[in-house]
Amino acid sequence: MLEGSFPSTSNPLQMREKMYLLAVGYYRSGDYSRSRQLVDRCLEIVPDWRQAITLKKSIEDHIKKDGIIGIGIAATGVTVVGLVAGGLAAALSRKK
Repeated sequence: MLEGSFPSTSNPLQMREKMYLLAVGYYRSGDYSRSRQLVDRCLEIVPDWRQAITLKKSIEDHIKKDGIIGIGIAATGVTVVGLVAGGLAAALSRKK
């Protein structure tokens, strides 16, 4: 509903407020990339807006945290595959 009201908004400050509220909504729902896009647009209108700057930092912290968790999961998966392959190699060498 809020996104639908963008075309009818001509006042830059109202547009900024709507974008910020949408950014908060996307942030809370976990869509950090969309939230960051909207915050960046807010900061284009008002570069020193503290609320938007704080939200952007929170978004970037979550993205960074999610990236580290993803790397950890991938590393764990590679380790498990290596252990399974090593176990299979050891089992096959015992049979011979």
